[in-house]
Amino acid sequence: MCKSRLYDKIQLNDAGCYFCHKIITAELINPQTNLPMSYYISPNFLDKVAVHVTKNFLNLPGVRVPLILGIHGRKGEGKTFQCELVFRRMGFEPVMISGGELESPDAGDPSRLIRLRYREAAEQIRVRGEMCAIFINDLDAGAGRFDSNTQYTVNTQMVNATLMNIADNPTNVQLPGSYDSTPLHRVPIIVTGNDFTTLYAPLIRDGRMEKFYWEPSRDDKIGVVEGIFASDQLSKADIVALVDKFAGQAIDFFSALRSRIYDEQIRQFIHTIGIEQVSKRLVNTLEEPPGFQNPNFSLAHLVEMGNLMVGQQKRIQEMRLVDEYNQSRLFNLKTPANVAADVPTQSQLNDPSSKYYKAYTAPVAEVSNGHVSRLSSEVLEQVQQLLARGCKIGMEYADNRRFKTGSWQSCATIKTAQEKEVIASLETCLAEHGGEYVRLIGIDPKAKRRVVETIIQRPNS
Repeated sequence: MCKSRLYDKIQLNDAGCYFCHKIITAELINPQTNLPMSYYISPNFLDKVAVHVTKNFLNLPGVRVPLILGIHGRKGEGKTFQCELVFRRMGFEPVMISGGELESPDAGDPSRLIRLRYREAAEQIRVRGEMCAIFINDLDAGAGRFDSNTQYTVNTQMVNATLMNIADNPTNVQLPGSYDSTPLHRVPIIVTGNDFTTLYAPLIRDGRMEKFYWEPSRDDKIGVVEGIFASDQLSKADIVALVDKFAGQAIDFFSALRSRIYDEQIRQFIHTIGIEQVSKRLVNTLEEPPGFQNPNFSLAHLVEMGNLMVGQQKRIQEMRLVDEYNQSRLFNLKTPANVAADVPTQSQLNDPSSKYYKAYTAPVAEVSNGHVSRLSSEVLEQVQQLLARGCKIGMEYADNRRFKTGSWQSCATIKTAQEKEVIASLETCLAEHGGEYVRLIGIDPKAKRRVVETIIQRPNS
């Protein structure tokens, strides 16, 4: 999807009534064809952002309005693009901050940047006489802490503290080394991210940040995909069939799928002019850019290309070569090049007929020295091997929603290295989180790296 580079050419129109929550679209002008490109705005998304921004510009007596709106959800679901469409529909352009700007080799620079951009937005409201907002994209990537290996710098602390201070005092935001007693206009802040549990907890508390989990419904996906393939003459039935075929994919999958359909023509173009001439033909040339005909966007062709993309996704999930490499380096394991490491793949964990499903996914109680254990013999053996290597044992759990986003939470820390006590701690964690995913982790204390991550319990197993 094209974003801000076409911002000056965006045109908005209603295909229904906003207050009735009917379909709302946005049209962008394609610079290559000079034809409109329609994009769908989710009514729920529009409602949430519009209400938050409007509420921050109202004077509601006795009502404490959160300054920050946090939009979180799975990767690739169009959070940023939907925000940009809503901003344009409301008639203003936000002041942007990227999560990558929230770190710097100079301590204090990111927090000063946030204060400076906030004052700029307040000045725009005063000078232009129109709404404005701060839009921070991927806040958790810049200010979050994903695990114990994530470096927590002074800039991370100051970014969290600065946002908390602005949320508490939105009309009094000063730059370091100066003070201006003139009250600023209140500027709403909208942030996006995948997992806000990685952020400092006091920042995301109610009163400072209002949370909105964005998970597009089937109708939302159909509307967005219709916009993506608007110029490709796909029928509504084909769009619905395509969305249902790849129901588990994020919205960006369909945008990438459309891009991939052009690969055949681009490949033919390279073969025609010769791979040695591609650079001269496309860069610093007086010739017109090459033109491409509308490719084959039939449903069968799209499904074929989509299956190839899904296959590549599965290869990444199943290979997990980093585990093999780390184990070989840390424990001097010699794995022949032509022999695959005996590491269970995701498909094996999901297959009830696989030995790994019984070992790792559906453990049964076994009697050992008069004690009934919730762990299978394979898991007990793995625990013994990790302890023998001097590794620390830990447990993590996640519900269905957090499992989809890869956001795991730690159980109580296991400080002992005694096998009996470790097993008891593992069983306690399993009992406390019976309806959730639970995985066993092994950590090498010298290298401070995880060497094992094994799911040993799934919901309803």
